[in-house]
Amino acid sequence: MRLCFGRMEDLRCIPACICPSLAMKRFLKWLVGAAIVCGLAFAACRPIVGKFSAANKPDWRTAQVTKGRVLFDVRATGEVKPVLKVSIGSFVSGPITELYADFNQEVKKGDMLALVDPRLFLAAVARDEASLETRRADVQRVNALYQQAVRNEQRAVALREQNEDFISPREMDGFCFERMSFEAQLKVAKAAVKQAEAALQTSEANLGYTEIRSPVDGVVINRLIEEGQTLAAQFQMPELFQLAPDMEKKMHVFATVDEADLGRIIKAKQNGLPVEFTVSAYPDDTFYGEIEQIRKNSTTTENVVTYPVVVAAPNPDLKLLPGMTANLSFQVDERKDVLRVPNSALRFYPPKRNQVREEDRKILDGEEEEDEDVEERHLTDEEQAERKRKRAERYVWVQDGEFLKAVKIQIGLVSWKHTEVVEGDLEEDDELVIGEKAGQ
Repeated sequence: MRLCFGRMEDLRCIPACICPSLAMKRFLKWLVGAAIVCGLAFAACRPIVGKFSAANKPDWRTAQVTKGRVLFDVRATGEVKPVLKVSIGSFVSGPITELYADFNQEVKKGDMLALVDPRLFLAAVARDEASLETRRADVQRVNALYQQAVRNEQRAVALREQNEDFISPREMDGFCFERMSFEAQLKVAKAAVKQAEAALQTSEANLGYTEIRSPVDGVVINRLIEEGQTLAAQFQMPELFQLAPDMEKKMHVFATVDEADLGRIIKAKQNGLPVEFTVSAYPDDTFYGEIEQIRKNSTTTENVVTYPVVVAAPNPDLKLLPGMTANLSFQVDERKDVLRVPNSALRFYPPKRNQVREEDRKILDGEEEEDEDVEERHLTDEEQAERKRKRAERYVWVQDGEFLKAVKIQIGLVSWKHTEVVEGDLEEDDELVIGEKAGQ
């Protein structure tokens, strides 16, 4: 067979086997060129693809497994108050003429704090003294008359003994009843003296009440009166000063504790565990105290029942002042030198399934969750113990190459920052994933 190419008028005959050979060579050249171009393109794009993959790879935040103390505590707020607050008032009325004490002043027992105008009370004392002198003089007058009546009666008796005709019975009755009358008048006069003495003592006491004095040693924490102000004590005793004795020895913190935590607080008091607290005035200082009293007078606010707990704390530097707000931490239980994980590791959950190993993805699907439909009261003791043990099981995540690996642990005591590890394939200084870094 022959193929002819060219013009019809100048035909040349070429063998047919030559054309396929030329086409194959051209195809091979094109194929080699395309392979070279693809190889160069792949070589050029490979760093870019690697960089893009590295940029999309999650960058995990991690925290270490440590050994140390795990403290379980109950948090509460409270108010700092003095152990004893003495309110000083005025028993008498009148204008304040002098003030001798001011805020924060230390006073001793018997020190003068203020003076109520004493002029009216001085006049009352002078009046009652004069009245007493009058009553005493009246006693002397009546006593003289009584003595005279007694002697007259004695003379009449002596004369009648000599001769009954000298004194008639009627006259004897007159002497006798006169003596008895003056005897009664003397008793009345003496009673009037006692009454005048009592009135004088009242006036002197009222005069003494014009001097407002401190009943105890302490610090003036409040002053409710100004010089020149008039007191009206007829209906209610006005409060002038508030003193707090021995504030440097001990202060009280009145905490409000929820009823759900009250049992733990009672147990902490029985075990003598300390209480830590801070105040806003000294945020870098930690104060320590002990539970002194758990009061039984509950308070209900919006269906929440709370109980007052009194914490006693020393105050040698007088940093704790009345009215400060305290943030308390009641130590209920603790473990020392135990393996612990940060609570953030327990809260972490991988956001995507493809970030987790294939064998751990069932955890994300919830296949290992416990059936909670059965009420606990229907379970046996063993079943309840098993359910409690399973509830203490948690998962933490560690990096295993490009994926995350789940590690099952058994937790114990839980604090605000760390949780005790009772069982689990963890060691100290292991790195646990707690989240992705910002900007991922």
